Amino acid sequence: MVKEQRSTKWTFLFYEESAPEDYLNILEELHIPFILGPWHDKDINRQTGEFKKSHKHGAFFFDSLKSYSQVSNIISDKLNGPAHVEVVMSPTGLFDYFTHTESPDKTPYNIEDIEVGCGFDLNKFLMEVKTSDFIHEVVDIIEENDFTEFEELVWYARANNINLLGLIIERTYFFAKYLDSRRHNPNRKLEAVDIYLDKLAELTQ
Repeated sequence: MVKEQRSTKWTFLFYEESAPEDYLNILEELHIPFILGPWHDKDINRQTGEFKKSHKHGAFFFDSLKSYSQVSNIISDKLNGPAHVEVVMSPTGLFDYFTHTESPDKTPYNIEDIEVGCGFDLNKFLMEVKTSDFIHEVVDIIEENDFTEFEELVWYARANNINLLGLIIERTYFFAKYLDSRRHNPNRKLEAVDIYLDKLAELTQ
């Protein structure tokens, strides 16, 4: 007998025409962290050229392993959705599934229409799927504020963007080495000397 697949992260979909009007309340009552994409009401069937039925993609994030049948039963019983569910293999892929951000041939959907509940941390999720963008943002912050010490970066993130603090902690080695290289860059030292000499010249004029 084949063992049923189990995972803590499952994705699913349900249709607007058959979903309960209070689907958000129903999901909240399950006490399972969840995320729902926008209503996909402009998807085109490539074979017929017609609009697909309006639907939402969603995902559950369980605290323990759940089987295919357990999750499938929740979707069919609570949301009147299709019984088929799938394991979430990639947060980045899931985000694209919701918004089509990396699929130029598909209709894009607004990130602001994403819905979450039961404690799901949307900011943390977006940080995971857009890590490269946030790394660029932190590098810009270092350059704009002329940071050379890791402590300066941590205090800045703590005061201005707590989500960036999480990324900095996860990438401590990278940012610490980057700050070290800025501090010991010989060109930086020469620039500092030039600035000092220019100011000294102004004072002695």
